[in-house]
Amino acid sequence: MSILAQHLKLGGEGNKLMDSDSNMRQLSLACGKWEGIIHHYRRFLPISDSTPIVTLCEGNTPLIRAKAIEALIGCNMRVYLKYEGTNPTGSFKDRGMTVAVSKALERNYKIGICASTGNTSASAAAYCAKANIKCVIVVPEGRVALGKLSQALAHGAFLCPIAGSFDEALNVVRQICEVEEIALLNSLNYERLEGQKTAVFEICDTLSMAPDFHIMPVGNAGNITSHWMGYKEYYRNGFITSLPVMIGVQAYGAAPLVIGRPVENPETIATAIRIGNPARWREAIEARDESGGTIIAVTDDEIIAAYKLLAQKEGLFVEPAGAASVAGLIKLCREGFFESALAKRRANGSEPTVVCVLTGHGLKDPQTAMSLSSMPEPIPPTKEAVLKAIKANLERG
Repeated sequence: MSILAQHLKLGGEGNKLMDSDSNMRQLSLACGKWEGIIHHYRRFLPISDSTPIVTLCEGNTPLIRAKAIEALIGCNMRVYLKYEGTNPTGSFKDRGMTVAVSKALERNYKIGICASTGNTSASAAAYCAKANIKCVIVVPEGRVALGKLSQALAHGAFLCPIAGSFDEALNVVRQICEVEEIALLNSLNYERLEGQKTAVFEICDTLSMAPDFHIMPVGNAGNITSHWMGYKEYYRNGFITSLPVMIGVQAYGAAPLVIGRPVENPETIATAIRIGNPARWREAIEARDESGGTIIAVTDDEIIAAYKLLAQKEGLFVEPAGAASVAGLIKLCREGFFESALAKRRANGSEPTVVCVLTGHGLKDPQTAMSLSSMPEPIPPTKEAVLKAIKANLERG
């Protein structure tokens, strides 16, 4: 019986159901109300009565059972996909941006600024537009997917392309914010992390527990930092009784946390994680070590294989970086990682659970989808011609 059904059936007894914040949130969702992460998780966020809330009703993204992937990997685990591409601007960044821009408005900032590989720029531009403040985006020239760049431009952001890397762009932004009254909107701003941690609150609320394993792409390392923060906070407050193993996934050409040193010229098809010197390096290592987890690297070929798998077998279109988590899951299954890790965690034989975070929507990077496919030649506009083409396609498999 759903929380809402129980509430209606209990009548006057219904107030007993509302003793926990988790049940209150579930009832609110059952009633069809969602007003953004600040509204639903306010007690866990640095928000006061004087904070003007800037929201696009972000959050409440689906957690989807991935049965095709379960069958493929054969690891006897329940696999769930946290599809962050359904946030307003198409990525997880909106969770942090609603908090960061709300606090910037509270402090009377008139300009927000960020360095970006794409998703941060789209989110910052949208939330600054909503808040009616100017947005400045510093990007590495020619290194941002067009889908993301078009979003920032559409929202009226001032674009500053530089002849350098993302790490150089972030360094410029950091220097500017040290001397100017401009709001820093990168994940160096701790308020960004506060918002992003709400993804794991939603995971735990949906599962009524923490998963055994939490797998996610890692670029600048703000997201893995925030998710580990969120799990620990829910654990301290008694909403979950265990903590997951945190697993970060980087691309081979941009894997500083794996090789243990910065990568001067990072290269990968997964542009969102094409970062050579993560700003939250120390915190990411802490999340790995405190949880007994690991950070691994996958090849671009492995990322593309996972990208195609998600689209063609699970019906989920993600940007390449978003597929890195599933690429990591497949790789670790083949290496026997979960079998050995579970031996240390569980003795009761219950089916373990893994959550893979899909960080951004596939429309962020349409060039990749087009480059992996070919458009067939036009055919005559007749029933016979179309049926002939369908038959030929089926025969090819």
